[in-house]
Amino acid sequence: MSSWEQREAYLVEVALRCLRGHKTFDLCRSHLVPASQISKGTIYNHFGSEADLIVAVACSEYRQRLQQAQRDSEAYSDPLALFLFHHCNRLYEVLSQQRFVIERVMPNQEILEQASEDYRRQFETLRQAYLDWNRQAISAVGDVAGFNRLDLVVNYLRGAMINTDDANQNYKDPKLYYQFSYAISHLMGHSDKRIPSKQAFARWLEQCQHLEANAAA
Repeated sequence: MSSWEQREAYLVEVALRCLRGHKTFDLCRSHLVPASQISKGTIYNHFGSEADLIVAVACSEYRQRLQQAQRDSEAYSDPLALFLFHHCNRLYEVLSQQRFVIERVMPNQEILEQASEDYRRQFETLRQAYLDWNRQAISAVGDVAGFNRLDLVVNYLRGAMINTDDANQNYKDPKLYYQFSYAISHLMGHSDKRIPSKQAFARWLEQCQHLEANAAA
């Protein structure tokens, strides 16, 4: 990774930190100057417009999701458990870390049209790769005719992430993830399949918190 790429990654990390707990993308390039201790000119060279900053943050989110998807694919052999726990992990991170829900602003065609070609291309490539992973994961559980299951699930996930964040739900409540998974499984057309129990989600939460504690130590 070049020094330019390292600086850009750092600026995006600072942006994500500044956005924690926010319900709107109210961050501007100028806000990164005091937060990063990097000059305004350098920041504006990295992000030629406010749209570039938004798209860069979105690209970072999709990279992290794809990395998590790879780790989850190695951790879960059962396709349904893989899909459910992957998205439960996303929900857990949003709530426990107060991460900004990028679905509040992206994808947005108007913002993409204002962004530079490089950022736009990066976003479209990463988002498509993540959609493809979700499509393959749903298909591995079992294709069900009648509806576009990917569209149903993606639209539900977007709304659920935003609404759960708005409601400041308790991220330590196993019932939250059980109900979340119950809805996903039905939208996938697999109401006949048994999802993990509340006890299984309680154990999973303990593992998540243990990993967080170790990372902070």
